[in-house]
Amino acid sequence: MTKTLFAGSRQIDLSSPLCMGVLNVTPDSFSDGASLGRDSVPNPRQEAFVVDLDKVLYRAEEMVAEGASFLDIGGESTRPGATPVPVHEEIERVVPVVAALKARFDICLSVDTSSAEVMKAAIGAGAELVNDVRALADDRALSAIVDNRVAVCLMHMRGQPRSMQAVFEQNKETEVIAYSNLVEEVATFLSERRDYCLSKGVSAESLLLDPGFGFGKSQTHNYQLLRDLSRFESLGAPLLVGVSRKSMIGAATGRPVSERLAGSVAAATLALLGGASIIRSHDVAATVDAIRVHSAFCGNLALD
Repeated sequence: MTKTLFAGSRQIDLSSPLCMGVLNVTPDSFSDGASLGRDSVPNPRQEAFVVDLDKVLYRAEEMVAEGASFLDIGGESTRPGATPVPVHEEIERVVPVVAALKARFDICLSVDTSSAEVMKAAIGAGAELVNDVRALADDRALSAIVDNRVAVCLMHMRGQPRSMQAVFEQNKETEVIAYSNLVEEVATFLSERRDYCLSKGVSAESLLLDPGFGFGKSQTHNYQLLRDLSRFESLGAPLLVGVSRKSMIGAATGRPVSERLAGSVAAATLALLGGASIIRSHDVAATVDAIRVHSAFCGNLALD
């Protein structure tokens, strides 16, 4: 497996795991909705949401100081039940943020989108990595990656954000997601998407894979993926894992989103033991500490 990620003009060393900080410029993301908007109170009325660049820059500066190696900017929530955002609105949210971050920080900027139009606009503003929950299902999106020589993360998701998770009846979860063999089906999907993207000109050194925790999986599925994460190392691409503050943490701890730091760090540590190369997190400082302890445990961090 390659230990160097080629992302635009960057060559990023992945011989030791790194942290990706999350910057959601949306009114309705599950954890930090509206926190980077002019109105600090979460507001599902998307047309009323205006990004506050000063808040974005302040939060980004914190994350960089805490040790983030990537910043992932998202302008459309992909939480379960999320409402799609018009492309022009997603661009209005994301592109000024990418441009402002590019001017201020020397760090790899990722755009969390499945829209080819948003990808192109964000890359033009300085993004060097595309984080696509739909694994470049749109060939126009694939062309945007190849034409601009940026890195891409391909994620597994069954269904669509609005309907991908379980239904709820009388406050009890009824699973509507069926797999014959979860881990092998996810691995097969990622392998097929990897091979297709490579055949269309995406560089092997620019590929990341993500098994998609919480995207069309039950809580039992999520922990099965975490236990068997090392299975995906055989796919030959570095793994990006996002478990930060997700419902799988709440299911195990019984804690609300705002109180899931310890559980998220524990899950991140398990992902590191399973071979994750990049941990996507809302809580950079604590996650970077976990990464450093893991590196010391593996003998990859000089302590004396």
